[in-house]
Amino acid sequence: MAHYMVQFSYTREATAAFIKKPEDRSAPVRALVEKMGGRIMCFFYCFGDYDGVCIVEGTDDATCLATVMAAFSPGHLSDIKTTVLLTMEEAVEAMKKAGQATLPPPGR
Repeated sequence: MAHYMVQFSYTREATAAFIKKPEDRSAPVRALVEKMGGRIMCFFYCFGDYDGVCIVEGTDDATCLATVMAAFSPGHLSDIKTTVLLTMEEAVEAMKKAGQATLPPPGR
């Protein structure tokens, strides 16, 4: 399974709606991700450039994109950033492959 970090921000209107009526948004997001064959590993709200972040385990990049599009479509999110994550095993495999490839430095 592939892993993704999905960072998101809410619109002003959504934030105002949450203040009037607090709601656990992880439940509908979890249902959407599971419907698409994935799993939410963690879901957090945070300070900074984004309002929240979730780590998702999914089947493939195309399905992840479809899930993000479905999550964005209701209009309550103002921004989404999705980052592909690699396990340590995948990173070590990439390091091994990089060790077999060479690129001469500029000027040589």
